[in-house]
Amino acid sequence: MTENAKAGAPAVRPLAIADVGEVLAAGLRDFRAAPLYGLVIGGVYALGGWVLILLLLYFGLPYLVYPLAAGFAFIAPFIATAFYAVSRCLEQDEALSWGRILGSVRHAAGRDLGWMALVTGFLLFIWMDIAALLFFGFLGLKSFSAAELLTEIFTTPMGLLFLAIGNGVGAAIALAVFSLSVTSFPMLYDRDIDFVTAMIASVKVVRKNPAAMIVWCAVIAALIGVSLLSGFAGLLVVLPVLGHASWHLYRRAMAPAPD
Repeated sequence: MTENAKAGAPAVRPLAIADVGEVLAAGLRDFRAAPLYGLVIGGVYALGGWVLILLLLYFGLPYLVYPLAAGFAFIAPFIATAFYAVSRCLEQDEALSWGRILGSVRHAAGRDLGWMALVTGFLLFIWMDIAALLFFGFLGLKSFSAAELLTEIFTTPMGLLFLAIGNGVGAAIALAVFSLSVTSFPMLYDRDIDFVTAMIASVKVVRKNPAAMIVWCAVIAALIGVSLLSGFAGLLVVLPVLGHASWHLYRRAMAPAPD
């Protein structure tokens, strides 16, 4: 590990709400500068989502479709590592290629970025387990078709209570994941630093800049919500724009590593 990684948590900079709009504009600019990478990676991510959902429906687990779709946001920051690579190449005026992008992602994953991905993946599994337990607790062990499940959830008192509590628990877990990962993934891609230090620094960014982070979290939730309602088609644009924007947010939130 390098001396920079041993130096401790990076210094956190203040962020204004206006920074959220500026990093989104920067993310859109990077997407427009290299759209092929965004469309391909976003398309693979959306296709993977559909495959998992069809498998859940095939095995008679429709009650896990919504939690899985919502939980995609847990692992999206790791998928977005490729967009950090694209943004850094554009930032440094370097030539773009699939070999360069995938090679740099593979190199970063061999450091503590891989451990951070394991943390968020584990949290996704925890969320899925909690969702299943809540479903069984409120709606029992009956087998539902997709249509019957929707009717049960939206037209019965227990179904509505399950929906409210499930979304509340999911929001709490999502907030925790957001705090731990908002800058840690781009930081771990960019620097040779341990994942615990990166998570601590990410939480410090949230604590120091609550207004900006609330707005950023709301933007992410809204755009992912639109993507889900579009049948994941919106991910072709939303995922790369948010990925690129996350890189620029990290650059603004963290002081440069010392030489």
